[in-house]
Amino acid sequence: MKKLVQAFIIVFFLLGTIGNVQAEKNPKENAYKIPESVLNIAKENTYPNPTQDLPYLQPSDFTQNLLESSKVRIENPDLIRMLNESSVNKTPFALGLRATIYLGEWPLYYESTETAPNWEYQKINTNFYDNRGGKSPYQMHYVQEAQKVVRGGLTAKVANADDVMKMMMLKASEKSKLPLAFETIVGAGTKKDQIYNIPTKRLGYLYAFAPAINEKGKVTYGEVYIVLKGHKRQVVVKNVTTQGIGAWIPVQDHISFTFVSSERPK
Repeated sequence: MKKLVQAFIIVFFLLGTIGNVQAEKNPKENAYKIPESVLNIAKENTYPNPTQDLPYLQPSDFTQNLLESSKVRIENPDLIRMLNESSVNKTPFALGLRATIYLGEWPLYYESTETAPNWEYQKINTNFYDNRGGKSPYQMHYVQEAQKVVRGGLTAKVANADDVMKMMMLKASEKSKLPLAFETIVGAGTKKDQIYNIPTKRLGYLYAFAPAINEKGKVTYGEVYIVLKGHKRQVVVKNVTTQGIGAWIPVQDHISFTFVSSERPK
């Protein structure tokens, strides 16, 4: 009987250890979990925001061969799109062909080092009610008083900023699984049925915030050339540089609420 109890304790300890290890393996997933104070307003929003999905652009066979020939990684969707629209035909007279085509300096890829949510990135609304003279609790609801435009952006000036922003948003969306956009709008009159009770003899404040992702990482630039030697075609990247960059990217159609009840005005 004693051995059976000891075996049970060992098994229980091992199960608890495994559970702790699994919880420690996914700390990032918990960081992106939407808190209960954050509500989705996509259906209620009086301003219909367009979706900002940026699907990964599939390279053509020609482009894929070029990308594989490069010693530097290339993930820029606009550069891949340009290569997809290009072609070099093989001919029996190409044996002596020599050509170098300069495509310009491009941001080649973005490497993410940190993706952190800020659920109270920007205050967009305050609802207020004075129930100090009331005889019963007052039920407050969220109502957006004025249209609010919430913009994100890069934290520093970089070359080819639009390309960099696209790559950063792709990485941030992939890691966080949240609907992101560099601009999102909350329309006037947007409402939510969530109830916040204001007791008698107190004032109620309902603050609404737009959440956002703080994305940080490094972007790699390089001068891109297509080199033709007979039937051989390859991409050569020269003068490679790396620059640190950050960005704020709002979470689309989501609002974080904070309710405060007090005896005195704030």
